[in-house]
Amino acid sequence: MQWKDKQTYLEAGCPSHFRFDETLVFLKRSDQEILHLVKGRTVFKALRVEEDVVVFSVTEEDGKLYIQFLNGKFDKAIKDFVADYVTKWFDLERDVEPFYQLAQQDPYLKDLVKTYSVGIPDLFEAFVWAIAGQQINLSFAYTLKRRFVERFGEKLDWEGETYWIFPQPAVIADVNIEIVRDLQFSSRKAEYVLDIAKKMRDGTLSLQELEEKSYPELKKALLSIRGIGAWTADYVLMKYFQMPNAFPIADAGIHQALKQQLGWKLTVEEIAELARGWAGWEAYATIFLWRSLYE
Repeated sequence: MQWKDKQTYLEAGCPSHFRFDETLVFLKRSDQEILHLVKGRTVFKALRVEEDVVVFSVTEEDGKLYIQFLNGKFDKAIKDFVADYVTKWFDLERDVEPFYQLAQQDPYLKDLVKTYSVGIPDLFEAFVWAIAGQQINLSFAYTLKRRFVERFGEKLDWEGETYWIFPQPAVIADVNIEIVRDLQFSSRKAEYVLDIAKKMRDGTLSLQELEEKSYPELKKALLSIRGIGAWTADYVLMKYFQMPNAFPIADAGIHQALKQQLGWKLTVEEIAELARGWAGWEAYATIFLWRSLYE
């Protein structure tokens, strides 16, 4: 996706499948979210890019996305970083037309398809969010994330709003486990988060090495990490690595959405059989099943 530099902002034409308003539905799904702010049809966010903290907004008008840099003038490298972040955040580069064609013929997806996808472009954030969300409801998962960010994240007050930036692994790698447990993380979850932070800080968990792996190799590598089971691995594969065939088949939301569609609860084996028609696009099917629960 090519972004054009127009002094204080970047602009790019949206892919034909992209619907910004559907993206906003997802971004506004919890009042506990503090890593971005939505006002009207504009999303505001802060990122740390090396020595700089960048506050920017993203909006859409007449089929174009606009990124505006709000707290200063930044060089091309920083603008490119933010553009790459937004591209990955909104999953703008993948041609998903084949999935929509598939979904329109699928009896379980044809009435659910909403054209959006939102990723997590920070690997550590994806790990923490997935671990925090293990075996708890979405509302409490957001509460844990908010406490984690407020305790360890970076805070910026700008023009009457507070912006939070997700903490880097080095910030919490040597934190006492009791501090994390005080946020109401279980002992196990606290251990898993701190262990991953240490591995990422020390380089024993290397993003570059992970990104070079094929899907089966990557899933195997994630499953070898303490605290990462099948659901967590598939969630990270979906949200950070944006693997279209990742499928957290045991996810409660998938089961609930299909129960609403069918009127009865399916077993994991029955869902696996049903999902054979989604081969290669299981992650997108999951996203739209989740979306159906917001109605």
